[in-house]
Amino acid sequence: MSLPECSVSQLAQFIGPNATNAEAAANFICDQLTAVSNRFVDTQFAVDNTYLLFSAYLVFSMQLGFAMLCAGSVRAKNTMNIMLTNVLDAAAGGVFYYLFGFAFAFGTPSNGFIGKHFFGLKDVPTANFDYSYFLYQWAFAIAAAGITSGSIAERTQFVAYLIYSSFLTGFVYPVVSHWFWSGDGWASATNTGNLLFGTGVIDFAGSGVVHMVGGIAGLWGALIEGPRIGRFDHSGRAVALRGHSASLVVLGTFMLWFGWYGFNPGSFTKILSPYNSGTYYGQWSAVGRTAVTTTLAGCTAALTTLFGKRILSGHWNVTDVCNGLLGGFAAITAGCSVVEPWAAIVCGFIAAVVLIACNKLAEKMRYDDPLEAAQLHGGCGAWGIIFTALFAKEEYVNQVYPGKLGRPYGLFMGGGGKLLGAHVIQILVIIGWVSATMGPLFFVLNKLKLLRISTEDELAGMDLTRHGGFAYAYEDEGSHRNGTQLRKIDHNSSSTPTPTTDL
Repeated sequence: MSLPECSVSQLAQFIGPNATNAEAAANFICDQLTAVSNRFVDTQFAVDNTYLLFSAYLVFSMQLGFAMLCAGSVRAKNTMNIMLTNVLDAAAGGVFYYLFGFAFAFGTPSNGFIGKHFFGLKDVPTANFDYSYFLYQWAFAIAAAGITSGSIAERTQFVAYLIYSSFLTGFVYPVVSHWFWSGDGWASATNTGNLLFGTGVIDFAGSGVVHMVGGIAGLWGALIEGPRIGRFDHSGRAVALRGHSASLVVLGTFMLWFGWYGFNPGSFTKILSPYNSGTYYGQWSAVGRTAVTTTLAGCTAALTTLFGKRILSGHWNVTDVCNGLLGGFAAITAGCSVVEPWAAIVCGFIAAVVLIACNKLAEKMRYDDPLEAAQLHGGCGAWGIIFTALFAKEEYVNQVYPGKLGRPYGLFMGGGGKLLGAHVIQILVIIGWVSATMGPLFFVLNKLKLLRISTEDELAGMDLTRHGGFAYAYEDEGSHRNGTQLRKIDHNSSSTPTPTTDL
């Protein structure tokens, strides 16, 4: 954003015949113009870093959304456990992403597989990114870990959470983000020197990098440790183990919705970039469009799920609608910046269908995921990657990913099938990489008896057996160990407490 270079020799011609005075005046003018130019550059960096920091704060607020959503989706006897795991996802993820993860993801110059600079943020800041960029990427890394924790909720030992969360945020996730987001990544759309199929992968905010990684990791954890006790009866039919608070589910959903405006629009990482200088249209317009496509995809998925589940089950279920909404967000995340708003409606509609179908398949396979995390983030995330390859618009692709003439774009928009081919490869390599890393980790933890809690602890609830007491106040905690119903204490009423449902 600097001004044109100021030349003393050029200015001196227009100032007057006195060479000494002309040169002095020219030097003075050039110094002033240079000072103004530097202030414009400083302002640009300040505006862009402020925008990125604000986006990082929004993405971090999603951790509260995950915590509330998880807490409401599990039974009351495991509330404290799942909330503590969400806190530690952020804490452990912060340390390990600082030590290793950021370097593996963005440590350039490097090879196409993994980064190799900036361990412990050494030599940061650079000309390419400041500390704000680290904070933003850390918020993404812990989001992937939070997805996984939902899949294995209510039956997993606490030490297993610490181990998998550290490994996921410190190594597994960073390698994937290096492949598709780093300028050196072998399939990155920003690696213009070696583009996969001439395009690279357009996974703008992480339907694959974040959501599929977290979903596939959770899938392996839930498969290896098996379903919760009572989730399926002796004949294999699914038994609903409903969460204890729809209110927390709705609160968490709205917090995630709010945070997604940092997740998707914030992935531009800067806002003060004109596409055609001097006009009303620039990257700030693309940021706004991205927020709109994100909103429309989520809203459409929520409505589709509402009526779809009403037809299938005969009920209007708020939890299903919340999951449908989040499924729409997970799907649009890949292509939010390069598609038209009308295409986002198509994305949300099919995302809801994908989620419903994945849940039906999970029941048939006797797969138990208390938050539908693998189905929602893995299934809808994979659809979002395919969707982007079909609907990415040429104009938007060239604006968001400049520097490559003739870059392929969406198949349905006339751009050919190269982008689709690159995105199919992305889905396959993410499934392969996460399966090859997280699958063996969960298997070893299971063999060492560090993964699943005992039957007695699971029946009693981890809040009581592992965390010293319930998250809520009860009249008789001991009765819960014997499987009897509990009675909540109403501290605002002198009447006799009434029995609650099974917790």
